Amino acid sequence: MSDTQEPVVTHAPERSRYEIALDGQRVGVAAYVDDGERRIFHHTEIDDAYGGRGLAGTLVRAALRATRDAGKRIVPVCPYVRRWVRSHDDVADVLDPVTPEAIEIVERAAG
Repeated sequence: MSDTQEPVVTHAPERSRYEIALDGQRVGVAAYVDDGERRIFHHTEIDDAYGGRGLAGTLVRAALRATRDAGKRIVPVCPYVRRWVRSHDDVADVLDPVTPEAIEIVERAAG
């Protein structure tokens, strides 16, 4: 893999997630559950072979901005997303707190 490859983030709404790819290969996801006007992000993962390259931050930034642009509120249940929003104010205007209800919604969706 070349270090000059640009990551591409896409939305896969049928799978309730955003995906990040390098050279056409999916290398990570940011999963969510929609609850009305809220998008509850509950899991972010980058393949081990691609760790340490800043891809999780690139993925989360794009996913959260797209969520804001779609008119939805953001609930950061995922620990990575929660840490990211603490150090970036990109989406502070649409951030909602994590509540027991939001966690229950994620657990129900997981089955």
